[in-house]
Amino acid sequence: MLPLPEVAPIQLAIDKGYFAAEGLKVQTELISGGAAAMPDLVSGKIDVLHSNYVSALLASASGTVKIKVVGDAYAAQPGNFLLMTKKDSPITEIADLRGRTIGVNTLNNISTLSVSALLKPAGLRPEDVKFVERPFPEMAGALESGQVDVALLPEPFHQAAAKTLGAITLSDLFTGTLADFPIAGYLVTESFAQQNPKAVAAFQRALRKATELARSDLAEVTAALQKYTKIDQETASTMKLGGFSTAVDPARVQRVADLMLEFGYLKQKFDVSTILAGGASG
Repeated sequence: MLPLPEVAPIQLAIDKGYFAAEGLKVQTELISGGAAAMPDLVSGKIDVLHSNYVSALLASASGTVKIKVVGDAYAAQPGNFLLMTKKDSPITEIADLRGRTIGVNTLNNISTLSVSALLKPAGLRPEDVKFVERPFPEMAGALESGQVDVALLPEPFHQAAAKTLGAITLSDLFTGTLADFPIAGYLVTESFAQQNPKAVAAFQRALRKATELARSDLAEVTAALQKYTKIDQETASTMKLGGFSTAVDPARVQRVADLMLEFGYLKQKFDVSTILAGGASG
């Protein structure tokens, strides 16, 4: 899983004994991005992968791996993901991004897709900008040093960039047509789901219970964050949280596939219902 707020329910399910009550022993491993960790899912090094939906759909559509989405992680809320510039940057609106370098955590994933959609109303195309990869923990430094002109930063990294470097918000990423956009879910391979149906169902029950707790008590989320991220108590208590989802909404995830088709990430329409595991939608 990525060290982001959206996976707090996993930590809660460990801490509260929800996984243990289901007979599961869960160990977490932090990753830099869903696409980078996909080979580990395929090889069986990891059983469940927290991944953005774009990487999941790309892998599935390409035939790289047959996956099943066993749970939803997060839908974007205002303030969760921001495009930021240096405090003295001449870039003050999206239209100013032509020819500029934008830092994202992974190429050809939800970061680049969502930025592409944000560029469109300003009359810009993805090829009008240059995307470069930087891990989220290194993104603010890349912005400050001029390696990138604009940085895509999620919570809590955009707070830290604003506080320590004086970084300025250019735009909320998930706004307008991208409001309430589904970000990520939990994946297993199709073979794992077929061979371990009881374990998958147990994971889903524990995850749902932990997600319900996260939705009802953000103080629990704040405490959990500090166990798998480097977020301090002060930052955690001021973060804009929400967006935790107890079930996968097929229609909402279809929005991702349709946007991917529009921007050429997919060559033909993809029916997301084909990759949803039993129990994922409710």
